[in-house]
Amino acid sequence: MQVALIGCGAIGTALLELVQHDADLQVAAIVVPAEFSAAAQATAQRLAPTAQVMHTVPAQGIDLVLECAGHAAIEQHVLPALRRGTPCIVASVGALSAAGLPEQLEVAARAGGTQVQLIAGAIGAIDALASARIGGLTSVRYTGRKPPHAWTGTPAETAHDLKALRTETVIFEGSAREAARQYPKNANVAATVSLAGLGLDQTMVRLIADPFVTENVHQVEAAGAFGRFELTMRNQALAANPKTSALTVYSAVRALRGRVAPLVI
Repeated sequence: MQVALIGCGAIGTALLELVQHDADLQVAAIVVPAEFSAAAQATAQRLAPTAQVMHTVPAQGIDLVLECAGHAAIEQHVLPALRRGTPCIVASVGALSAAGLPEQLEVAARAGGTQVQLIAGAIGAIDALASARIGGLTSVRYTGRKPPHAWTGTPAETAHDLKALRTETVIFEGSAREAARQYPKNANVAATVSLAGLGLDQTMVRLIADPFVTENVHQVEAAGAFGRFELTMRNQALAANPKTSALTVYSAVRALRGRVAPLVI
């Protein structure tokens, strides 16, 4: 399978390291903005020597597109690829908090007669949550707890002295849509949970800076006609980006391998 990888940052590079020896997967194109071409070329030479570094997804010769570059990349690259009939996998699920973007993806996929897949990323039980929605969900709440330094560069840095925190501090409480808007680089999980369950406006989110944790801790609580469940995951952060759980990369790799594996679960 010929794959176009959109983005070659921390997630893209870690993914290339994991799939470089997969016989059934070949990264044929790495798509990045012009200013990142040199860095992407160096990464490609090391991990995907047959890949071409490009600024757009090739119109031909690509069987699957994997996005891990953010909102702009979805609009610029994923939507056109879907319209051409190329299936796509989206890792930046938090971008779908933007008004109208999920609908645009659906329309583009229908127009191309193909499908866009949103990966579960750093959270589990998405299959259970999506199944529970069919029977009727009444409440879904997501709590994200990370070390203070993981919130650097977010609105929390303005409201709090993150380096001086000595107790757990709630830095946000509200809807998943608002969480994704204010904390776009930290809210992929909140968006994923909401899209699988009650939606961006009905899913409640609480974000916490906690000096006593070293992992990224995700908790989902759901209740409805199916019963109720509580899930807690303690994920190690990606070494190159403390805002991202390493499990996000593994989820993307799993999605890729699921497209070529003879048996999938």
